[in-house]
Amino acid sequence: MKHKIAPSLLAANFMNLQKEIEMINASEADWLHLDIMDGVFVPNISFGFPVIESLKNHCTKPLDVHLMIVEPQKFIPEVAACGAYMMNVHYEACIHLHRTVAAIKEAGMKAGVTLNPHTPIALLEDILCDLDMVLLMSVDPGYGGQHFIEHSVDKTARLKEMILRQGTDTLIEVDGGVNMETAKRLLEVGADVLVAGNFVFRADDPKQVIRDLKDL
Repeated sequence: MKHKIAPSLLAANFMNLQKEIEMINASEADWLHLDIMDGVFVPNISFGFPVIESLKNHCTKPLDVHLMIVEPQKFIPEVAACGAYMMNVHYEACIHLHRTVAAIKEAGMKAGVTLNPHTPIALLEDILCDLDMVLLMSVDPGYGGQHFIEHSVDKTARLKEMILRQGTDTLIEVDGGVNMETAKRLLEVGADVLVAGNFVFRADDPKQVIRDLKDL
């Protein structure tokens, strides 16, 4: 499978969001990544469901919704109603992870589980077969523009080994500090989906950057 590129809306120009969405629609991006932050689970607040709802009828790319919030299971119906393709919840925020994953799928979405940089992949050993995707944070969650955490490459490789060992179709998504150099290294060890924020939206030619990432 050719790897996917998911630009992160968090880095977009919110004064001209329609233009940014039109750019994504016209680009070779595969998904649009949406970070919902509550100021509790992470030290920042981003945007909520009204923004995502407004995107539903304008963005032609599947919506990859990443909930960086406490008790994300409470908002499964709202995320589904916004037309999300993938709903990502943090392992660290879910007490009953299996129940949450099952509820996401019952709502008609793909289920992803996110791990913070310090969280071991071994903790997903017993639920990996139920996951459509694992999102590895390669920066501390909460802010864009951070430096890539180097051990994320090895962590991606070890997660790929676990997936192959279990024989699942689980995708690996990586978010944080993605550029041409880190993207190449992550893809070489098994990443399937790359989230890129500032690297795309702050570029002189965002569509060309997305194309370059797709061509790696």
